[in-house]
Amino acid sequence: MTGLDGLLGEIRACRACAAHLPLGPRPVVVASASARVVIVGQAPGTKVHRSGIPWDDASGDRLRSWMGIDRAMFYDRGRVAIIPQGFCYPGRGKGGDLPPRPECVRLWHPRLFPLLPRVEMLVLVGSYAQTYHLGPAAKRSLTETVRAWRDYLPRYLPLPHPSWHNNRWLADNPWFSAETVPAFRAAVARLIAA
Repeated sequence: MTGLDGLLGEIRACRACAAHLPLGPRPVVVASASARVVIVGQAPGTKVHRSGIPWDDASGDRLRSWMGIDRAMFYDRGRVAIIPQGFCYPGRGKGGDLPPRPECVRLWHPRLFPLLPRVEMLVLVGSYAQTYHLGPAAKRSLTETVRAWRDYLPRYLPLPHPSWHNNRWLADNPWFSAETVPAFRAAVARLIAA
């Protein structure tokens, strides 16, 4: 196999960081050459590791709500690609899940993104995705980067993680729900829902 399907097969067979993964490797990635939106998150959690379905948890429910789409459209790989910074569950640290393993970005992202020619928007969920994709254009903090979301359009849209851990952040930043979410829904409707 060659092209995107071949590369996805390689990724799903990857064992590059197996020694560092407490639950073992289970790369979770979804992509198609026809996708117009890419969700770039951090790394799968334990529930996603078990199911093998990205964003198959309450965070995914909130993300889909922000997007204004249902599960069927979200999981239509012809419309939405889901490419986290780390493809496997990295384990747990003191404050929650560990950062994504760096191997995925180095090994796979430079080969994967060029095979997605129709992508018009990368949704950058969390600081790891924002730092990697925005580089020096990222602000000093996630809040500053997300607050400057208009500066990154139409190619990128930075978001906080939709986890319940960020309920306080959402309450402290009402502009996000009032301004960013409606713009996000409109972009999604234009790119994939129509």
